[in-house]
Amino acid sequence: MIASAIVTAPLFAQAEGGGSSALAFLFPLIILGGLFYVILILPQRRRQKKMEQMRADISVGDEVRTIGGILARVVDESDDTFTLDVGGHTMRVVKRAVAERVDEGEA
Repeated sequence: MIASAIVTAPLFAQAEGGGSSALAFLFPLIILGGLFYVILILPQRRRQKKMEQMRADISVGDEVRTIGGILARVVDESDDTFTLDVGGHTMRVVKRAVAERVDEGEA
């Protein structure tokens, strides 16, 4: 009986004053989580939206560069693929494989 009182007494003492220490422990984690979101996640989402908009704006006749570095002209478009003309040969690629639209002056 005395041994259990000795063991549980420090636990009750910690519970009484532990409210502020839990908040002090969580506050830096919340700040780090917010910084992580602002520094890493938001810029990635912006980049992803910009790429999706660029791919949606590509139309037949545009010159594009694929993620593999192939320069080609778009000759057909379906829901999720482009048909590209590469020097007289055609190839189908998924829209996600298009890295950028090439301006006529750059090609």
